[in-house]
Amino acid sequence: MTTAKPSLDWLTDVSVFAVNRLPAHSDHRYYETAAEAEADGSMRLRHSLNGSWKFNYAVRPADRPASFYEQNFNSDSWEAIEVPGHIQLQGFGKPQYVNTMYPWDGHHELRPPAISENDNPVGSYVKHFSVPQNMLGKPVYISFQGVESAFYVWLNGQFVGYSEDSFTPAEFDLTPYLQEGDNRLAVEVYQRSTGSWLEDQDFWRFSGIFRDVYLYTVPAIHVRDLFVKTELDAAYEQGKLLVDLKLSGAVEGASMKLVLKDADGHKVAVGAAKATEAAAWTASLDAGAVSLWNAENPYLYKLYVEVYNAAGELLEVVPQRVGFRKFEMIDKVMHINGKRIVFKGVNRHEFNPRRGRAITAGDMLWDIKTMKQNNLNAVRTSHYPNQSLWYELCDVYGLYVIDEMNLETHGSWQKMGAVEPSWNVPANKPEWQDIVMDRAISMVERDKNHPSILIWSVGNEAYAGEVLLNVSNYFRSADPSRLVHYEGVFHNRDYDATSDMESRMYAKPADIELYLNDNPQKPYISCEYMHAMGNSVGGMHKYTELEQKYALYQGGFIWDYIDQVIVKKDRFGKEFLAYGGDFDDRATDYNFCTNGIVYADRKVSPKMQEVKFLYQNIKLLPDREGVKIVNENLFEGTAAYELVIKLHLEGAEIFRSVSEVNVAAQSEAYIPVALPAVEQAGEYVIHASLQLKESTLWADAGHELSFGQFLFLVEQKEAAILPAGELRVVEGDVNIGVHGRDFSIMFSKQAGTLTSVNYAGKEMIALPPAPLFWRATTDNDKGFSLGFDSGMWFAASLTRKCISVVLTEEAGTATVTFQYRLSISADVLVTVAYTVLGDGSVQVKSRYEGAANLPKLPIFALSFKVPADYHKLDWYAMGPDENYIDRAFGARLGEFQNVAADNVSGYVVPQESGNRTGVRRVSITNDLGRGIRISAPATQPVECNIAPYTAFELESAQHHHELPNVHYTVVTVAGRQMGVGGDDSWGAPVHDEYLIQADQELAFEFLISRV
Repeated sequence: MTTAKPSLDWLTDVSVFAVNRLPAHSDHRYYETAAEAEADGSMRLRHSLNGSWKFNYAVRPADRPASFYEQNFNSDSWEAIEVPGHIQLQGFGKPQYVNTMYPWDGHHELRPPAISENDNPVGSYVKHFSVPQNMLGKPVYISFQGVESAFYVWLNGQFVGYSEDSFTPAEFDLTPYLQEGDNRLAVEVYQRSTGSWLEDQDFWRFSGIFRDVYLYTVPAIHVRDLFVKTELDAAYEQGKLLVDLKLSGAVEGASMKLVLKDADGHKVAVGAAKATEAAAWTASLDAGAVSLWNAENPYLYKLYVEVYNAAGELLEVVPQRVGFRKFEMIDKVMHINGKRIVFKGVNRHEFNPRRGRAITAGDMLWDIKTMKQNNLNAVRTSHYPNQSLWYELCDVYGLYVIDEMNLETHGSWQKMGAVEPSWNVPANKPEWQDIVMDRAISMVERDKNHPSILIWSVGNEAYAGEVLLNVSNYFRSADPSRLVHYEGVFHNRDYDATSDMESRMYAKPADIELYLNDNPQKPYISCEYMHAMGNSVGGMHKYTELEQKYALYQGGFIWDYIDQVIVKKDRFGKEFLAYGGDFDDRATDYNFCTNGIVYADRKVSPKMQEVKFLYQNIKLLPDREGVKIVNENLFEGTAAYELVIKLHLEGAEIFRSVSEVNVAAQSEAYIPVALPAVEQAGEYVIHASLQLKESTLWADAGHELSFGQFLFLVEQKEAAILPAGELRVVEGDVNIGVHGRDFSIMFSKQAGTLTSVNYAGKEMIALPPAPLFWRATTDNDKGFSLGFDSGMWFAASLTRKCISVVLTEEAGTATVTFQYRLSISADVLVTVAYTVLGDGSVQVKSRYEGAANLPKLPIFALSFKVPADYHKLDWYAMGPDENYIDRAFGARLGEFQNVAADNVSGYVVPQESGNRTGVRRVSITNDLGRGIRISAPATQPVECNIAPYTAFELESAQHHHELPNVHYTVVTVAGRQMGVGGDDSWGAPVHDEYLIQADQELAFEFLISRV
């Protein structure tokens, strides 16, 4: 323990990052009795200091109360702050969101390791406590689980220690400084430090004590560190347990007994540890035939380490979960327990819209259940070690983990997308080796016992060099049971040995195939892909299709899990979701923090529908005779599920069967199903579903794991007959009216469009139909400059000119045809024909003739408004969630209901959302069930978007609270809308087959009828 006087110079000294900090150790729990260890709940030997602390905020170090740690300093008048929590989310300073650039860019000219003396907020914390009765007379330590980014600690006026690294624990011995009764703890937290150069992650920039703080004591002999390693024989059947232990305290004469129990509490093996030196012990247990841990069946044993003193008295019991599994490289392919693994993963920031990264146990439980329910099997802790509880949950629930150390120096080598590492850190700079290695050691030592962790990651986007290569080699030497990941060598192949696998970000499917077809020496994973910003995740199937095509393609991790946005109040006091820039934070990267497949309020976004389907391990391929089940699980059969087959006619269920199936892992089977004979004309859909028989930790009984569908038509034998009814056609000087018994349809020659659909005295057209060629741009659209390239279609949607109106009357029908010329080119012609039938229904046909040398169309549609009272929707279409032509694999054809407001999805910046493909019909009704229906033939379905806002209203808003009050329901019927894309959000276009080229003819039709 050093008695050095604390200095602000440490904040910029790369050699000083831990003063008096205790060595990192495993995150195991320990108890004084066997009964407590069996219960394995809260620890009596811990005492939480969470809660209200006294607090002072200063914008810069010169303004801080420098002597606040002194015993006679009175902080009673200070404000209160909650721990854990961020300073900037509790009324002090402001949060700032930036992606790659350092947060001081444009404000200060700095190079590592310098920080600004005038722009470094300081939080001064004071907490009073008394030592708990059960800790009196024992050593007392303090653990800070997460403090951003550097902090000093005093107790009772005496300096205790200093630490950097925001995301791993910092612990100190308080014993020499304790006093009877009241103790005054003082903590000084700096937002900027040398560590800030290493923490340039794509996230909100906060500071403060944002994870748990607690006191703890230990028995007279204590297992200070525990490293449990499992070995399997060549057949992956027989298991051995190797245990390394480090003791503290009066170890002379001590002994240790080890008991391994299975999940039912039965003893599997018993042994004793032996001392290799006074504080270092080791043990080996033969476990015999073992059940293996994997994400499909995360079977866990429990090891009990019992510590006895020389008198034979039990002093401590450590319960440690154990998962027997082997992760290894075989013939350049990663294997778990001898089977090729495919990561169906996601990157996950710790985030809560009210608490920032100070997330709760409830948040974590929701996250892991949601991942399991939606077929995700892996998570990357982007880009820092998470709270210990997260790894425990991954062990118990079954997720494969890439554990990533707290390192990113993005802004030091990449500027506005260009690779420019002239002042990159840590690079080959030996003075940065220790501070970087400290972060690696802290992560490994804490997390090493979690079977869910398969891969250590050297960090994220810090370029490459000797410093990081040395970290990678440390991982291999400290823990040969895991592989090492680092993407950054893609930019500098001199350090290719840093990573055991080829890992890339946002490579297109074609680029991935180029690597896989070019004699690859390493397996491939996409550590980040499918940039899920806003309305995205289109074309994901192009990546998942590679899984079966190439053995060395081993999956990827979607960017990312949850939107990072913060609840804020607008000028009227109403809460909204705020992103970068909304806190007057500059520099900022605005809404680039909104990339989640889950909304910030922990509601699943529509994008998850596609993810769940494409990440299915068990594929269902029904036909009219039965269903083919392809079980791509590595270990588990289908016995836990029942197969549910439904037959629908025009959306209505007419048959259902439920059966037991047991298809072994890595096999397939065809299950015959006796469907009833079908003769009635119409569209039939066979839905096949695998559903849980019983509730599990992560889902209730009945939860659907997988689904598949098969469509077929029984054609009508006789030709369709036109609806009966007499029409009265009136062609006036300005208007054309078509009238029937209880309806009136009106057209305007002057306006050049349909102006009225009146059924039984109720007007349905609030704003007439018009050709539409523009959608509210998505984040991806903006990223690849759709507005710049195709903006003329925005104007075309507003500036058409009607050049022809033709009335045609035939028996039982009247047709009014409008032809439009668009301002963008004299060659562009659009025709819309409205045919009124005898029952008042209106057949609408729209045609675009196609024109050369024009940019791609975002959409070809007709859009009109009905009164806002007509907002209830009953669909027979692909759904239930929104879908697009490049994001429709996860949708299914069926009947479902929602309201127009539901179709403005919760993407933080308003944009195109709520679309449905494959629309056969949708009813738009009021609360009395009256309104209109849009319908199209099953052989030529349309796309529909029915919402309270036009594309142009959505386009003009930057937040949802900026949208106007609702006055209408906007009905948009499209023949085709381009896909949403998702390879990235800064330049990747939608894949060609999902674009709409301007030189092709386009046509669609639909029917408007009354409900």
